[in-house]
Amino acid sequence: MPRKVTAIISKDKCFPNKCSRECIKYCPINRSGGEGFRLSEITGKAEIDEKLVLEAHKISAKMCPYEAIKIVNLPEEKQQPFHQYGKNMFRLYTLPTPKGSTIIGIIGRNGIGKSTALSILSGNLKPNLGDYQEDIPENEILEKYSTTLLGKYLEKLFNEKIKISYKPQRIELLPKAYTGKVYELLKKIDERNLLNKLKQELNLEQLQNRNINELSGGELQKIAIAACLLKQADVYYFDEPMSFLDITTRIKVAGLIKELTKNSACLVIEHDLTALDYISDEIQIVYGEPSAYGVFSTSKSVRRGINEYLAGYIPDENLRFRDYAIKFSQSPKPQEKSPKIALTYPELEKTYPQFSLHTSPGSLHKGEVLGIVGANSLGKSTFLKLLAGIEQPDKGEVKKLKLAYKPQYLDSSINKTVLEFLKEKAGSSFNSGWYKQNILEKLGLQYILNNPISTLSGGELQKTHIAACLSQDVELIAMDEPSAFIDVEDRLKTAEIIKEFIVKKEITGIIIDHDIQFIDYLADSMLVFEGIPGKKGYVHEPMDKQPGMNKLLSMLDITYRADKESGRRRINKPGSQLDQQQRQKGEYYYV
Repeated sequence: MPRKVTAIISKDKCFPNKCSRECIKYCPINRSGGEGFRLSEITGKAEIDEKLVLEAHKISAKMCPYEAIKIVNLPEEKQQPFHQYGKNMFRLYTLPTPKGSTIIGIIGRNGIGKSTALSILSGNLKPNLGDYQEDIPENEILEKYSTTLLGKYLEKLFNEKIKISYKPQRIELLPKAYTGKVYELLKKIDERNLLNKLKQELNLEQLQNRNINELSGGELQKIAIAACLLKQADVYYFDEPMSFLDITTRIKVAGLIKELTKNSACLVIEHDLTALDYISDEIQIVYGEPSAYGVFSTSKSVRRGINEYLAGYIPDENLRFRDYAIKFSQSPKPQEKSPKIALTYPELEKTYPQFSLHTSPGSLHKGEVLGIVGANSLGKSTFLKLLAGIEQPDKGEVKKLKLAYKPQYLDSSINKTVLEFLKEKAGSSFNSGWYKQNILEKLGLQYILNNPISTLSGGELQKTHIAACLSQDVELIAMDEPSAFIDVEDRLKTAEIIKEFIVKKEITGIIIDHDIQFIDYLADSMLVFEGIPGKKGYVHEPMDKQPGMNKLLSMLDITYRADKESGRRRINKPGSQLDQQQRQKGEYYYV
């Protein structure tokens, strides 16, 4: 029996007024005198009756100049979708089921239904069983799943017999939902009498008298995590809790979630594999086609689940969901330092009313990538701004270089399309075959060139700004948190693109990031920032990667190894035999 196919149409990529309406022109049904693809009377965008979609419609999809149409094979359906957003739109087929006293880690690509699942399970989105035109009664949903654990969970949810605490992905929206002081908000929802503990563990004392709308991304994330943990709940949901957090805080947050949800069920969505591995008791893979459909696998042990995801193959289901494996066999050897010095900076000092930064002198070579790590609020971003000339030091003078700088917080209000923005940055090189192949195609931006920047997702916006940084004819590239919002499958690819670009162009790169796996792959040398967050920061001269990673991990009090099967980096269990052996040797960073 042939597999069922359907059409997924991205409305934000469909521009009927700019194209020749190739979807209609090449539609086999239209060419036979019927009506297949057409323009919607409501949206003015392409649409098609899903019952009419054929394999032959892949021609229409291929001819669309804006890649707005996908003709996808759906999973062999034993049941209808659990939820579908609308005509020719994304559908989710299964959900994870929370388990008491268990942290289930969720891993999968962006746009594949992870956040949708949490919205349904938390009661923020009512499922429609694929019938997006009707309001499906709750009893119909319960009847369909009456014999499953999920059905029992939904019955409690619909009847309000289960308490839920939910940390959303979009923390930047929190200031719109809550106003007033941080302390007032957290005190109001402290149902577990844990506020003093969390204030101390997450260093919230310095934030408590500030207004919510004055907080940075990392500060908002900590407040959102604290708010979730302060509530008394049967189930805790965390959607990407590690975004914006420094490495130190990620490990601390993982420990707090493990400790404070041990008597409840907990689901965590996360792209940082090291953090997900450390925090989870079980793993569920989400596979499918981004923006088209998603399916949750059954639960697996942590090591097995992550390794199967990286392999792109689930043996229990004899299912290959990706035609290549994500490999972390080894980090690239640090580049042999070129004799050509790209940048020498002196001892620098910068003092603000409540914070001071002191750096030792250092130098960087052409083709070298310097990784910068350490806790938030120690001056890492300030250091980049001093090198970029955005801030002026109180002591020392930095030689001005031609520099491209990608900030931590990205501007999504630019009133241009991706195409216009990148053309402006790249100039005449934008039209070269090299640029198309090495920037646009490798970063997957060719599909969104006509999209306004204001409509991009977090991952698309991040990759657009990375491309803008790589588009410029400069001597130094500085990027602040380039891995943020990028999913697991694209993180290593993004690191490879940045690394390859810097080496081939014989320029220098400085990268701040909090994903250990990402920085491990990219860096040739490291700066490890120390100090008291929010008060003073200092850093010594650049170190080789091996001693730099060793210093960082010893500060975090964790040891790190390579998984024998996949090569990915893992945190050893505290007190385990390998953990003890590495500590005795002083080898926190295992190669």
